[in-house]
Amino acid sequence: MAAIDPPSARTFDADLVRRGRELAAVGNCSDCHTTRRGPNFAGGLPVPTPFGTIFSSNITPDPETGIGRWSEEAFRRAMRSGVDRGGRHLYPTFPYDHFTHVSDEDDRALYAYLMTREPVQAPLRDNRLSFPYNQRILIAGWKLLFLRRDAYQPDPGKSAEWNRGAYLVEGLAHCGACHTPRNGLGAERATATFAGGDVDNWQAYALNAQSPSPVPWNEDALYAYLCGGWHPDHGTARGPMAEVVSNLSSIPAGDVRAIATYMAGVFGAPTPDRQRQGEAVLAQAKSESTVASEPVSEGAAIYAAACATCHESGRAPPYGGINLAFSTAISAPDPRNLANIVLSGVRPVEGERSPIMPGFAASMDDGQIASLLKYLRSHVSKQPAWSGVSEIVEEARRTQTAFLQTAAGPRNAPADPSQRDQP
Repeated sequence: MAAIDPPSARTFDADLVRRGRELAAVGNCSDCHTTRRGPNFAGGLPVPTPFGTIFSSNITPDPETGIGRWSEEAFRRAMRSGVDRGGRHLYPTFPYDHFTHVSDEDDRALYAYLMTREPVQAPLRDNRLSFPYNQRILIAGWKLLFLRRDAYQPDPGKSAEWNRGAYLVEGLAHCGACHTPRNGLGAERATATFAGGDVDNWQAYALNAQSPSPVPWNEDALYAYLCGGWHPDHGTARGPMAEVVSNLSSIPAGDVRAIATYMAGVFGAPTPDRQRQGEAVLAQAKSESTVASEPVSEGAAIYAAACATCHESGRAPPYGGINLAFSTAISAPDPRNLANIVLSGVRPVEGERSPIMPGFAASMDDGQIASLLKYLRSHVSKQPAWSGVSEIVEEARRTQTAFLQTAAGPRNAPADPSQRDQP
């Protein structure tokens, strides 16, 4: 599409820009298009995939390296069809398979917001893809197979709040992009929507009846978690999810409530057995310590020395840790997320009263962390023992180092391995 002269920021309506800011928060745009300590929306963030590493693009209004010469029509085509202004197919790490559901009005607001940001000259970093995945023409075939260019159609049998939540979740918020498993070609498996996925060596938990959460989720718990990043019966948002809830804290509460309403329907009502199990966990947590405090094994000794002081204190965050009986990470199908949390800890949100936990990457070796994880699994959850714990801990530590090295681009240098709140 033809280039345009960069429009002046003064030509965009202030209310439209404000609405675009809220929509950009729903879409988590800044966290995918901003590196740690890098300029907002200037791109360069590495996105690991099974096919190699793809770097996010500069979406500031810089005329040479950003989208400053893009018309609104070109922007909408990228959102709907995954094609940039120059006609190149975009890799579906940019989730245009969800953005097809975004309305013209919301695309216009997003365009207005982005075109009024500070222009940053930041050339696109070369992707690290092997042949044939570095041939963009292959994406045309991927689109023929998996891209459905359909707008969201409200369900007349549901409430306005439910429909608003469905529009956001299935569209701009693209929740399924992380929480749905993918096939061998990198597309979401349509028969396993919200059954859980993998993101940057984190597990995005199932958000349906397969959820590993010890206590079943309901609408109110989802709303509180999405607004504040934690819930006393479910724990703290970590990894990429921490970014999501940080952004959702800045959007209208009605939109967060709508998302919670829709997702509560996706989870569905718990079965009687599931409900009884959750109630038993809540009752046990109120009546006794989560884990045995006497150090009878290496894992138990590490827990007593490094964890119990906070997690068995009964104090509310930030001065106390959650009761580990509620930890989804300990009840999850594999220990990746728990290993990541133990390595990197939980950083506080600046200026807010929020959970905090030190990382133990420097003070524990892989064998000690593996012992701790095995102990927590056996003493806290009622799930069978994990297999391959030592190997997963080693991989989590390797990922820390690899991510740090890959993220260090020419314009910035991450301060620590917990970039993006993850190893």
